[in-house]
Amino acid sequence: MGLGIMDAVVADLKVFGLDFAEGEDRDAIAEKLEEICMTGWVSELELGNELVAFAMRKGVLLLTLENLLAFEHEMLSKKATKSSRRKEERCSGVGDVNAVQESLDVDEEEEDLLEAYTSPSKSAQKRPITTPENLRSKRTLSGRSPHLNFSPNSFSPSATPSQKYASRKNRGEVVASFGSAPGGGRAISAPLVQVYNAPHSLSKPYKFMFQDLMENRDVLSYKIEELGDALKAHYKIDEFSSVMVPAQEPVTVLGQIGCDSNGKLNPQSVILEGDREHSSGAFIPVDISELSDYSLFPGQVVVMEGMNNTGKKLIVSKLYEGVPLPFQKPTEAATDPEPRLVLIACGPYTTSDSIAYEPMVDLIEIINKDKPDVCILLGPFVDAKHKQVEEGQLIMLYDEVFKRCLKTITEGTRSAGSHLVFVPSLRDVHHVCIYPQPPFVYELAREDRQRVLFVSDPCTLEINGVIFGLTSVDLLLHMGAEEISRSSSLQDRFSRILKHILTQRSYYPLYPPPEDMSVDYERFYPHACLPVMPDLLITPSELKYFIKDILGCVCVNPSRLTKGQVGGSYAQLWVQPQVYGNQRKGPCIAAQVIKI
Repeated sequence: MGLGIMDAVVADLKVFGLDFAEGEDRDAIAEKLEEICMTGWVSELELGNELVAFAMRKGVLLLTLENLLAFEHEMLSKKATKSSRRKEERCSGVGDVNAVQESLDVDEEEEDLLEAYTSPSKSAQKRPITTPENLRSKRTLSGRSPHLNFSPNSFSPSATPSQKYASRKNRGEVVASFGSAPGGGRAISAPLVQVYNAPHSLSKPYKFMFQDLMENRDVLSYKIEELGDALKAHYKIDEFSSVMVPAQEPVTVLGQIGCDSNGKLNPQSVILEGDREHSSGAFIPVDISELSDYSLFPGQVVVMEGMNNTGKKLIVSKLYEGVPLPFQKPTEAATDPEPRLVLIACGPYTTSDSIAYEPMVDLIEIINKDKPDVCILLGPFVDAKHKQVEEGQLIMLYDEVFKRCLKTITEGTRSAGSHLVFVPSLRDVHHVCIYPQPPFVYELAREDRQRVLFVSDPCTLEINGVIFGLTSVDLLLHMGAEEISRSSSLQDRFSRILKHILTQRSYYPLYPPPEDMSVDYERFYPHACLPVMPDLLITPSELKYFIKDILGCVCVNPSRLTKGQVGGSYAQLWVQPQVYGNQRKGPCIAAQVIKI
């Protein structure tokens, strides 16, 4: 039995490029895996996902027997913590609200940021991440009265710095690069930073949880029809057939990939939901065994050609995938005499064992040193997955914590003069957790109003004619857990997923999304679809950082500024729109992913 579990776990780990260390006693490891499953802390089906999350937190690429022992200890501690928490919730009463309110009235200008947060009583670790990512409901967290959670007895007045973060040795190391960083001068004039097609962008909060199921259905059907028209024109297809009508000759059908059950998509569970015009939205099982190359995920709009003799199963012989949008044509007016430096960082901005926000302070120092023209900062800023947030150990309200972060960043970067772009995250516990996500709404100091921009998630941003596609959702992790493929080429999974994003013309083409990710489909179509092919696509993820050129679009995963108790990375890009007649040349001159 142990070797069977071993094989299943190895298969899950290989999806994310992980394996057990060479030379280890495989029998001993198999026995330990079986022992962990027998304890009942984690099922055989979830063991691989939990080990992947454990490896990501620890920053290891090879799992050893020693790591398995640490993983077992962590699972035991988690179980004990949950049991203790349930017992405390039954016995606890209301805290001293007056004492808490007095502490919140302290003048913000006289109180240092590092003294405003709590210190954990023991080493806190980031909550495990499953695949796809299981976001804890922020509606539950933010809906409770903070005064019932924040008690003066539950925090220390000064924040304890993270020992692991402070002892890191690879700070400033370039771990991924694209092109060559330009030397010489930089543009002196201020950059023009604006939301692309701003009049139709998501610029303010909206009412959600009032979705009509028929309207949602109309949005999804329209997506199939619109992409179907693009595929029909690109591949010069005469006409689409119905998936319900038997035919003795090959037929060409349009539809959306789905799964025949609630489980993970696999080659035997693929179904095609036909379009409404030709198939009335009917489903048909699909046999893809004859395809030598394919990459499929739930929600993908495709055209399939094959035999449908009985009207009950389509045997596919040819697959037509999506077509990307055209790039925006650069103009002479958008041409910069010198390249622009853009810095990109994604939260969390503090380590899981501290609330001192040391990485954020270090990032501010980097901004003041390098003086980038634009800084794009993606959430979470107040992470719902941080242990002290989950356990309600903060003295301050979540909104107040973010205001202090915002104030520290804006005031700390004034001397650099960099434009700041803030992108929210579904993991921001102080913000609404609906996708598409409206921008933050906060009053800024007068001197910061011209250089600070709050945008939605997702967002299409234009910087001096260069188009940036931005989203803080971990789409790589979500789609990586659902995609199935067979390929004779050497294209890696990240490249396939990025190509899907661009050819499906959507910041989030996966459907249905994870159960704990709320999507408002009435706003999804106007605000979460790509309006144009971006020059650069920024997709932060828990997975390994990279810089890739996909279909002429430079895709960057800067990873996160912190990963558990250790430092993460950020990205720097040099962009300069260039015009060479009718021939497009990518505006991204160079890019680097750098350790914080």
